[in-house]
Amino acid sequence: MEGGMDFLNCLDPDMSVQILMYLKDPSDLVRVSSVSRSWRDFVIANGLFKQLCLRMFPQLSRVAHVMELNKCGAKEPIEVGSSYSMEWESLARDHRVYATLARVCTSFHPENCISKAISASSTDNYPDESIENTLQSADIVPLPQTAFYWSSKGQKNPAVPETLIYKLKSDFCVITEINICPFEAFFQPGSPIYSAKSVQFRMGHPKSPNDLGCRLMGDPLPSADDTFIWTYTSPEFPMAQENCLQKFTLPEPVLCIGGILQIELLGRVQTQEVDSLFYICISYVQVMGHSLSPALCVEILEPSGTFVLKKDMQGKFHTQPGLPENEAREIPNDQWQRRIRYLQYFVDILRGNANVVEIEEYESGEEEDEAEEEYPL
Repeated sequence: MEGGMDFLNCLDPDMSVQILMYLKDPSDLVRVSSVSRSWRDFVIANGLFKQLCLRMFPQLSRVAHVMELNKCGAKEPIEVGSSYSMEWESLARDHRVYATLARVCTSFHPENCISKAISASSTDNYPDESIENTLQSADIVPLPQTAFYWSSKGQKNPAVPETLIYKLKSDFCVITEINICPFEAFFQPGSPIYSAKSVQFRMGHPKSPNDLGCRLMGDPLPSADDTFIWTYTSPEFPMAQENCLQKFTLPEPVLCIGGILQIELLGRVQTQEVDSLFYICISYVQVMGHSLSPALCVEILEPSGTFVLKKDMQGKFHTQPGLPENEAREIPNDQWQRRIRYLQYFVDILRGNANVVEIEEYESGEEEDEAEEEYPL
């Protein structure tokens, strides 16, 4: 630094590290690295970006090592040289990868990160009340009285919990909030709302890659704790008995390593009139955050549970075009068939068909009298 004093040369190195660790914004650490070559080398040698990321995301304590992938995804060449040069290159690689991770995780536009539904702890009437229904926003349901929701089985004990498990868009995501809309049964007397008392979230990865590969939707999973390794558990959030999209913001952004999210619904508040059993019903779920792939990815090392953090030098961060909340999803054939019948029902109404029947009877081809029927969950 010409014409001035470099405080890094005046202070004990440990003191300098302690001072720089007060910087919480990655952009500030980038500015420090840009002051001079000696300052940049100091940031690299002391792994300040790595330490910043570890403070932001404790899940990174399980990183075994980091890698950079070259063009076309090929692994970097084997290093040849002195032990000092190899050690320095390792530090510089850590610096580049963790600097990228810190920057991306503090400057993104949140989007819905759910890829597909995996399983529910119970389902009252499969597939009509499947967890798949929670992927469909009410904003794009074609008919006002079309009910898409997941329902648990009924329980006498209101303390029995339920879980919903989802696969995210990639194995490496940063998550900021989970949004849930309890279901209001408009077709039952009083339009009861089947919410939970509270909710808790877990994120992690399968214990084995084969745990989910051959499973069909509707097949029960073994205990979630036997199937998944959870690397994050959230605080418990109270849920209101209201038919609206309720936002549950995590205390800090969380790295989901492995792409699995579990929603645990705790406590039941509403009984169904026809059987006096407690149910939980959910109409829509969003998991807000950002996928870090393909530019960043992870490789989980079994059986240790540690992982390799990789940066693809050719990969780019991007968001899905279009409407993130209402993006097109693969819909099972049975749901397509039901929706076609709903649309046909709607067309009959527009044509003034005098023999129009209620939706449920329309599906089965039966006629209905004018009396209003109550539909159990």
